[in-house]
Amino acid sequence: MEYRRLGKSGLKVSEIALGSWLTYGTVTERQQSIACVKEAYDQGINHFDCANVYGSEPHAAEVVLGEALAPYDRDSYVLTTKAFWPTGKGPNDKGLSRKHIFTQVEQSLRALNVDYVDIFYCHRFDPETDLEETLRALDDLVSQGKILYAGLSEWQPNQIADGIRLQREFNLHKFAASQPVYNMLNRYIEHAVIPICDDAGIGQVVFSPLAQGVLTGKYRRGQAAPEGSRGATDRVKAFVERQLNDETLSKVERLEGVAKEAGLSLAQLAIAWILRLDSVSSALIGASRPEQVLENVKASGVKLDGDTLDKIEEILA
Repeated sequence: MEYRRLGKSGLKVSEIALGSWLTYGTVTERQQSIACVKEAYDQGINHFDCANVYGSEPHAAEVVLGEALAPYDRDSYVLTTKAFWPTGKGPNDKGLSRKHIFTQVEQSLRALNVDYVDIFYCHRFDPETDLEETLRALDDLVSQGKILYAGLSEWQPNQIADGIRLQREFNLHKFAASQPVYNMLNRYIEHAVIPICDDAGIGQVVFSPLAQGVLTGKYRRGQAAPEGSRGATDRVKAFVERQLNDETLSKVERLEGVAKEAGLSLAQLAIAWILRLDSVSSALIGASRPEQVLENVKASGVKLDGDTLDKIEEILA
């Protein structure tokens, strides 16, 4: 496993990180979840991602992840969580108000059974809360030591730029991480998000590097989604089906050929392609079985040559 700086911060994170969206506290049985975390830790992954709304109910995934990480020295891993989405039916049970952020950080710390999280993400932009209020709440939590770094997830370029400007203007702790979707089939961050973040020293921790499993080659044109796959699971089916068209699956078939020539699995090629960018600090994988972790970590340290990158670009274009 190789490690990278999180943007311009001093924090070092593993190139491959383990996420818990749609898995822990939901479709993945508890012991299997713990086994995946153990495999990840044993393989050198030091970066574990969660959120207050992951799981079958608020904080459910955090409880499982906290239990899985309990045997390990707290200083040896980087732990994240997030807030924005509703956690209840009350008027203050959502968003990025000072009240909701403080409430959710406290509840997340209890669920994870830790004293602090390394990175706390604003899970989306909140148009109903003054941005200065949100940023000052994050700054206070950093000063209190309950979060070490602040981050954002899936903000628009102008929203990121406004946040950076206000942090500079009021001398607040800076964002260290951005968590957007990024993969071979979804490259929107290349145009504006990455340049803005690079200039401010914000590292990318990208999710869905395998496009919900589409970039593993398991889905085929004219065939039903394999039993047990995300494309066959009611809870997440819609996320996958939108990409299961002939044009996309044809590209995937051609990419498999490139992967074979490079001596890699398609998943390893897809992750290595993401890590070609210095702007990316970590690629967040999901895993319901330990062997999936073992397969994906092999992408760390892989350097794709120019010929391979050109072939990929031709297919994606």
